[in-house]
Amino acid sequence: MIYENELIYIEKENSQIPWIKIFTQQPYKELSDCPSFLQEELFKKILACEKAMIEFYKPDKINIASFANYVPRVHFHIMARFKEDAFFPECMWGKQQREEKKLNLANFDDFVKLLIKSFD
Repeated sequence: MIYENELIYIEKENSQIPWIKIFTQQPYKELSDCPSFLQEELFKKILACEKAMIEFYKPDKINIASFANYVPRVHFHIMARFKEDAFFPECMWGKQQREEKKLNLANFDDFVKLLIKSFD
């Protein structure tokens, strides 16, 4: 668990790239099912995560996704993408484009500190 409040929680996805997931605390199925104050909280946190990833990792692109086909509850994936990652330019669920190699990325724990600070 990276962060939690009464409305949402944020987890790390284990991956070659920096990837986090934001979930609603309550099991809403669709974004439109969420009350407006929760939608606002989600978008604030999504934007804060995007900005923190851009500042900290300097990625080639940020991907934000919300499918919820396997986990049928509102959640968002926020990913820092790099031209050298194994799937780029495909999505992380797509066809791998090259052999996975270790990317020279800054420490994720340091990113989390910057992210949490941005929530204040």
